[in-house]
Amino acid sequence: MMPAPKSDPIVPVPPATTLTYEQSSLLTQDFTFRGRVKIACLKLSDYIMNEPSSQPAHNTRLRWAQLCFSSPDQTATQVQNPVVMDGAVQSAGSDVTDTALQGAVEGVVNKMMI
Repeated sequence: MMPAPKSDPIVPVPPATTLTYEQSSLLTQDFTFRGRVKIACLKLSDYIMNEPSSQPAHNTRLRWAQLCFSSPDQTATQVQNPVVMDGAVQSAGSDVTDTALQGAVEGVVNKMMI
């Protein structure tokens, strides 16, 4: 299987410090970015599966983690749009660091589980 070609970066154009609505829309549809979101979701779900059952809301978190493991593409599709709206992603676009993207995904997933 050939890897998909890397898409052009979707980043704020100075003097702008955040993505435009058009850029945000493009990033919600970017498959390379979705792949990164998927990996962040899988990393979070692995963490949740290994956390102690005494963790607050563990049963809810565990159900989400199991669903993510069984359908990671679907999970990434659901999480991608709100992740694009995270401040770190808005300021860096597709060039967001893996660490900042992981934080954005975790923040979004935590909001989804409330």
